[in-house]
Amino acid sequence: MTIFDDEFNRIFKKMSNSFFNIDDVFEDFNKGTSSGPFYYGYTMTIGPDGKPVVKEYGNVKPELAPTSNLREPMVDSIVDEKEKKVKLVAEMPGVEKSDVKIVVKDKLVDISAEHGEKKYHVNVPIKYKVDENSAKASYKNGILELVFNLVEDEKPKGKTVEVE
Repeated sequence: MTIFDDEFNRIFKKMSNSFFNIDDVFEDFNKGTSSGPFYYGYTMTIGPDGKPVVKEYGNVKPELAPTSNLREPMVDSIVDEKEKKVKLVAEMPGVEKSDVKIVVKDKLVDISAEHGEKKYHVNVPIKYKVDENSAKASYKNGILELVFNLVEDEKPKGKTVEVE
């Protein structure tokens, strides 16, 4: 071993002490949590105005360790202005059609499902005015499709009065 090797080892040890210990990270991550899978991600779509829309999904936020075995399903909304419909598509594999519960209130759709260890829940805001009574849902092969009719904006009622 040369003097250079000794100096290199000393510098490397000093540098590595300034970094976190990866074992501590995994130990903290696993404390008080149930088994995974744990996932987190982003989706990016182009909105009707041509601007990108970025949405987060998953049961783990990057800055937080998971606290629940509840999963947030991936949900995408599709607006068909030609047919005057809004469609929500949610991916929830591993549950049965009878396990899915959907509650529509104002401009919020609450979707949940539970089957054995598979548990899903998400609140989806609807940006458009929809007819809650027109909601139709179908579930097949882990994919939930929920379709609403768009409500046309009401024209203001009243009478214009001419000034003489």
